[in-house]
Amino acid sequence: MSSPIPESIAVIGGGPAGLMAAEVLAAAGHAVTVYDAKPSVGRKFLLAGKGGLNLTHSEPIEPFLERFGARATQIEPLLRGFDGDALRAWAAGLGIETFVGTSGRVFPKDLKAAPLLRAWLHRLRAAGVKFAMRHRWTGWAEDGALRFDTPDGERLVTPRATLLALGGASWPQLGSDGAWAPWLAARGVDIATLQPANCGFDVGPTAAHPAGPGWSERFATEFAGQPVKPVALAAEGFANRAGEFVITATGIEGSLVYAASSALREQIGRNGHATLHLDLLPQLAPERVLAEVKHARGSRSLSSHLKSRLHLNPLKLGLLHELLTREQMLDPATLAAALKHLPLKLHAPRPVAEAISTAGGVRFEALADGLMSTRLPGVFCAGEMLDWEAPTGGYLLTASFASGHAAALGLANWLAH
Repeated sequence: MSSPIPESIAVIGGGPAGLMAAEVLAAAGHAVTVYDAKPSVGRKFLLAGKGGLNLTHSEPIEPFLERFGARATQIEPLLRGFDGDALRAWAAGLGIETFVGTSGRVFPKDLKAAPLLRAWLHRLRAAGVKFAMRHRWTGWAEDGALRFDTPDGERLVTPRATLLALGGASWPQLGSDGAWAPWLAARGVDIATLQPANCGFDVGPTAAHPAGPGWSERFATEFAGQPVKPVALAAEGFANRAGEFVITATGIEGSLVYAASSALREQIGRNGHATLHLDLLPQLAPERVLAEVKHARGSRSLSSHLKSRLHLNPLKLGLLHELLTREQMLDPATLAAALKHLPLKLHAPRPVAEAISTAGGVRFEALADGLMSTRLPGVFCAGEMLDWEAPTGGYLLTASFASGHAAALGLANWLAH
C-alpha cells in the first residue's frame, strides 16, 4: 500500500525525543505524523514514571554536562537550547507542577508520568499532529520511501523529511529494540555498537564459587534481592562514591552500580573482566576498623565478633565469606583491609535488553549541524539512538527531550533553505 504524503514530516518513534520533535515542528506550522510500532506512544516514558518520574536534575549546567562524559561537548549545544529549566517550564505549560527533591532531582508534584503524557498528547493533537500506531518501520524501499509493517500489510510513505527517534536497544518489549542499526549502517551511517548502560553485572569467579561465573548457590539463595548499604564503591575510571546496590541471583545491580557501569563496561571490554572495590564500612576510618577486628573476641565466633564490634549485618558478613578465603578471614590485618577495600570481580554486563538505557548508536561525527545525517539528506536523528550515555537522575530524559528539540529545529531550518 503506497501513501505518498509529501506535505507531511515523518517522525518515527513516539518516545520523549520524537514527541518533542513533533511539537516543535507543529508549532512551526509543519504537518507532522508520528509513527510508532506499538499501539500507543510513550511506553518507556510511562515505565520510567512507575517509581516516580524523574524529569531532570536541578544542578547547574557545568556539572550537569559532566555527566555525559566523553560526549559532553556534543551534548552541550543541545542542552543550551533546551535545558532542565526549560523542561520544567514546558511541563508547567502542560499544567504539571514540579519540585526539587532532597537529592536535587526534579519530579512532578504527583510523581506520575501518565497525567503529563495525557496532557501532552492532547496538546499535540490540538496542534494537528497525527499519529499512526502499529506502524513498525522496516527501512527504506528502493525508491527511498519509508517502509512500514502495519496490521493491513506493508505501507510506503514518502514524507518531506524524516526524523528518527527510535531509541536504543533496552527494554525492547516497549518498542526500542535497536533493529534500525543495520538499516542505517547499510546506507553508510556510522554506528557505534549498541551496548548496555545503567546496567547490572554478573560476578565471578568468587572464593566460594571458583568455577564461576555467579555467586555460590548458598549466597545467591540467601541474599538475592537484598540491598548492600551503606557502602562505597571504587573502580578504575570511577572515583570512590557512597551509596547502595542490590545483590541479584548472578551478580549486582542498583543505583551505585549503574553510576559506575560505563567505567566497568569499558574495563571488561579491555581486559575481559573488571574489578571493583567495596568499602563495607564507609563511616569508619581504617585504623578504627583494624582496632576493632584485633580486639580480643574470647570464645565468640568471628562472625559474632564482627557483628558486635563493627555492627556488620548478615549480608556484609556473607560477602566476606563469599569473597575471601578462610585464611584471609582469620588474618586480622587482611580482614580489616578487605572490610575497607574488598575486591569483587565482574564477569560481564547483563544483556542490553535488561539495561535501563543504551550506550552507542549514531555517532555525532556522522551528523551535520541540526542532527541531520551527512549520508542521508533530509533524515535527522534524536534521542537515545544517538551515541551518548548518562547516569540516571534525570540526565537521560533531559538529553532526550533536548535532542528532539534540536533535531526539529534543524529539520525546520533545512526545509526553509
